[in-house]
Amino acid sequence: MTETPQQYTARILTTLGERDALEVLEETPAILANLVQGQAPDVLTRRPAPGKWSVAEILAHLADTEIVLGHRVRLIVADPGVPIQAFDQNVWALLGRYDQIHVRESLERISVDRRANLRLLRSLSREQLEHHGIHTERGRETAAHTIRMWAGHDLNHRAQVERIVAQRPASLGREPSV
Repeated sequence: MTETPQQYTARILTTLGERDALEVLEETPAILANLVQGQAPDVLTRRPAPGKWSVAEILAHLADTEIVLGHRVRLIVADPGVPIQAFDQNVWALLGRYDQIHVRESLERISVDRRANLRLLRSLSREQLEHHGIHTERGRETAAHTIRMWAGHDLNHRAQVERIVAQRPASLGREPSV
């Protein structure tokens, strides 16, 4: 069963709970790097179930999401009321060939882009955080809301990576794949 946009929002915000969104965003790149450190390539590229992404695909998605959400916040702050286009993550995964992107490349992109995005997010005034855009599926969303969704999205995917790597112990005696 596919989630509605409202169900997705509720799930992601529940995942974040009362945690500080900027702290979650700041810690995610290092946590992801630690989770994959020393894992065998087959652990990182194995899909946990049909139709589910591998760790490598999840990280490629997070790297692309870094661009998308950074862009959305910039649009909202620069042009309040701006339309915010939804995107189909599965189409992006196919077009971006997520299954062919090495984990190291995705982690580098996440880390570099996240630093730039955090610099911007920390600079926003209270007024700017209340600027909003109109998401094509979810309606009115402020910059602050977008940031909370971003952090909840991180936590959601971090938990997926944790579950996948926990299904099989890290490789012993192999070079780290990261």
